[in-house]
Amino acid sequence: MKKIFPIITVLILLSLLGIIFFQVLWIKGSLLTQEQKFNEHVNMATYSASQDLVQQNNTMLPLKNNNITFPDNKLQLEFFRQSISQKYNIDQVRKIINKAFDKHNLHGIPFEFAITSTSIIGDEMESENFYTLYNDSVNNQNHIVPLESQSESISDDGAPQELLIVIVPHVKNFIWKSMTWLIAGALFFTIIIISTFFLTVRALLKQKKLSEIKNDFINNMTHEFKTPLATISLAVDALKNEKVINDKTKTAYFTGIIKEENKRMNKQVEAILQAALLDNESVKLDLKKTSVNELITSALNNIELQVQEKKGKLQLKLDATKDAILVDEVHFTNLVSNLLDNAVKYSKDNLLIKFTTQNIGDQFRIRIEDNGIGMSKETLSRIFEKFYRAHTGNIHNVKGFGLGLSYVKTMVDAHRGTIKAESSLGKGTTFILTFPLAK
Repeated sequence: MKKIFPIITVLILLSLLGIIFFQVLWIKGSLLTQEQKFNEHVNMATYSASQDLVQQNNTMLPLKNNNITFPDNKLQLEFFRQSISQKYNIDQVRKIINKAFDKHNLHGIPFEFAITSTSIIGDEMESENFYTLYNDSVNNQNHIVPLESQSESISDDGAPQELLIVIVPHVKNFIWKSMTWLIAGALFFTIIIISTFFLTVRALLKQKKLSEIKNDFINNMTHEFKTPLATISLAVDALKNEKVINDKTKTAYFTGIIKEENKRMNKQVEAILQAALLDNESVKLDLKKTSVNELITSALNNIELQVQEKKGKLQLKLDATKDAILVDEVHFTNLVSNLLDNAVKYSKDNLLIKFTTQNIGDQFRIRIEDNGIGMSKETLSRIFEKFYRAHTGNIHNVKGFGLGLSYVKTMVDAHRGTIKAESSLGKGTTFILTFPLAK
């Protein structure tokens, strides 16, 4: 698992980056395509507007001066023909261009325009913001179409020609808006892919963690059972000795060892079974209104011998005057015993355990404080995880399955209480438990 996990993670990451890369290329290609189509539509609309302007410019100025004569009618037509900028005003030209834009699916697209002559003496027309946009060729696009009549010209050089210039500002903004749903869809699927990647890696990390926990649990269990079995085996061998059989004191000593080691193994088996029951949520609490000071005293009596072996002290202050709580006597005693047992296990010289109870409003509070080895911040944040054990070196008297505090947390929650741990390395640990008083 340790070797496969990095390879799988790298492959998933590369796949994710590849998908995102191709999506970016796809969006970029779609953007170029849309820009090209947009420009084609604007060109077509501009050309259509120019044709409408030329076709509607068929009227002539009335001939009022009878003193002017022309060699033929064609010359008369050419002389009195009006230019586009002479015949139309700005609003009329804008309406014609608007109509052409609507015809080519460019509804609501803003534009500025101008009609200019290629002749020096020609007239010009431009909209209000034309020159402002004309100078910014980076963000705006210019579309130029000649306004040329299809009629014959008076000379070989042709009649004076006019140009229609249409400018569409900020073209890319309109293209981005037209692709909003496309980009939103791409982002949505990208988020799904990233989420899938995250969940996959998270599942792999969890699987890796479970694998490590399983291996640690098997190693700890092997050690915990191997030591008492070896001790029992040695005690049994000693009892077979004739000198020991005839000595009642030695016989009692070795049978006592066997009994204690047997209790120790039973305790470990019970802890594992309790963890299995908690996983299946099959533990049913027999909650009764109970004076917990008596249960606490019983738990302290059971731990007192261990404290004496450590040559330590146990200070008890039952300051809570109200101690009636709905509890399961067995599990409540076990959770208190587990906390006291930890205080003894992780103690230093001059062990001192302070056990205090007090009432805080309608709450019953227990405070268990020791002067042991303490815990780091990382350990403190994980002590209630099942099978988690802090690294304390290969010291037998602090070996275990990492189930004690997990069981304590589960039982505290089951009793509708809260538990908080405070600790620092080398300065001991304090557990604060709070339970609601029975009404």
